[in-house]
Amino acid sequence: MTSYDIRRYGAVGDGTTNDAKAIQEAIDACAAAGGGTVLVPAGAVYMTGSIVLKDFVELHVERGATLAGSANPDDYTERRDVTALSGGILQDWAGQSLVLIAAHGARNIAITGAGTIDGAGRHFIEEDLGYIYRCPVARPFTVFLTGCIGVTIREVNLRDPALWCLRLTGCEDVLITGITIKSDLKHPNADGIDLDRSKRVRISDCEISCGDDAISLKTCDEFPEYGTTEDVVITNCTLQSTSSGVVVGVDCVADIRNVIVSNCVIRSSHRGLSVSLAQEGNFENILFTDCIVETRLFDTGWWGRGEPIVVKAFPWHDRVGTIRNVRFRNILARSENGAYIAAERPGLISGVVLEGVRIELARWSKWPGGELDRRPYGQGQEIVAHPTSGVHVDTASDVTLRDCEIVWGDRPDHFAHAVEAIRADGLVIEGLRGEAAHPDRYEAVRRA
Repeated sequence: MTSYDIRRYGAVGDGTTNDAKAIQEAIDACAAAGGGTVLVPAGAVYMTGSIVLKDFVELHVERGATLAGSANPDDYTERRDVTALSGGILQDWAGQSLVLIAAHGARNIAITGAGTIDGAGRHFIEEDLGYIYRCPVARPFTVFLTGCIGVTIREVNLRDPALWCLRLTGCEDVLITGITIKSDLKHPNADGIDLDRSKRVRISDCEISCGDDAISLKTCDEFPEYGTTEDVVITNCTLQSTSSGVVVGVDCVADIRNVIVSNCVIRSSHRGLSVSLAQEGNFENILFTDCIVETRLFDTGWWGRGEPIVVKAFPWHDRVGTIRNVRFRNILARSENGAYIAAERPGLISGVVLEGVRIELARWSKWPGGELDRRPYGQGQEIVAHPTSGVHVDTASDVTLRDCEIVWGDRPDHFAHAVEAIRADGLVIEGLRGEAAHPDRYEAVRRA
């Protein structure tokens, strides 16, 4: 395969010169010749503004090479009107977000190599608020691909994203494998992987540690032409997040269906496995299996209250869709809160099964417990004081708990029932093991 070394096109690699022009010329030459590899060679830091991948181009960052995003917003010529920072709907005040590596409708493209892509997040912080940063709206996506078919992202190390690190919108036939994403755990909106209106996606063998959601499936407002997100497989990943490990939702104006998450380890996260519906999309056929989850409480600047499992439907704005056919099977969880299955009104959630789920509840952080977190919820109270049960079901139908186990590591006053069910039509509990945290005050299973 023909290789196009960016140094031959004028890249300096001194870490301060903007090498975007040289890199883009190498990409353009590669595409014009019918494809090949654009080489980012080892031994240097290549600072760059926006670059755009094209058909049949593989961007290969060699081990020992760094492709570093610029600290200067003016160097980002690729910009997008997005909803990432404006509550899930397009807002004029939000302006445009920046993009470091882009592609538009490209075919058979790849980003590979064991080198590093630096998203420059540290340059887009306005204030350290203690447990979370305040950041400007104009900050760059590290990688933002739209409408691409045949995408491979393999083994590359992505560091310090300023916004969603790897965003694929309207992409099809995607393989993401063996990559590492590391962000500052105080950086808001610095998600790991965001799949938006994309289809036939495989994510495997990745290590992700980031401030916001590690892996998030969405159908965002700004690209309606790409339709749904569906046929997604996520497996063999280790994840950490100050928000959710894996979340289906929240930005979701179209449907998401046919999703499998398996063989993943989630550590030290605010939420674990989450199906969070907040807009008018509908979710169905979602399976989580054979995962280990550890979740803890943290500062309320981050959504979540330490739940290992979440299935919820609360409107962010004016409308919300439905959730059906969600399964959690063979899940081992250690957490500071219980599983939370809840909706604003009847008819929004049905067909949820927890099978072979073990939840060990204990307290080890300094943050207050005894709360339910409905965020984002624009129609009512977002955080509600409530005793903590192993599984809390509120306004959902056809929920089954089969061969589940609730274990109390310690028993603070706000720990309560093994299972609490409120307005849970058709609830089935089979083979439950576990008692109330305080049997003298609470029954093991409360139905209301």
